[in-house]
Amino acid sequence: MHTGRPLNEVKADLFKGLAHPVRIRVLELLAEADERTVAELLELTGMEASHLSQHLRVLRGYSLVVSERRASTVAYRLAHESVAGLLQAARLLLNDVLLAQQAHAPADAQAKTSVDA
Repeated sequence: MHTGRPLNEVKADLFKGLAHPVRIRVLELLAEADERTVAELLELTGMEASHLSQHLRVLRGYSLVVSERRASTVAYRLAHESVAGLLQAARLLLNDVLLAQQAHAPADAQAKTSVDA
């Protein structure tokens, strides 16, 4: 993945790979279990097979998931345990951001009312 480019560019590409709610959901589902079959992922996401396949291809391309074929079944798992850690860090960050926004919301609304008056 790293092709001699600056690390910040490589990181930005990684985040592009994560930049879809379906891909985040698939990663979260995989973080909850050792592995999941495509059939399980289809059931849990409610997606059509072709759409899920496209998202899984992107995640494989960024080395975030790996797959293993067993007869007619394909199972997926996180390629690195650190992917689960990244999802957890994002969850904590979003929680902090939302709490900060909620803390400022009453003050912002009061300031707007004062300006409008």
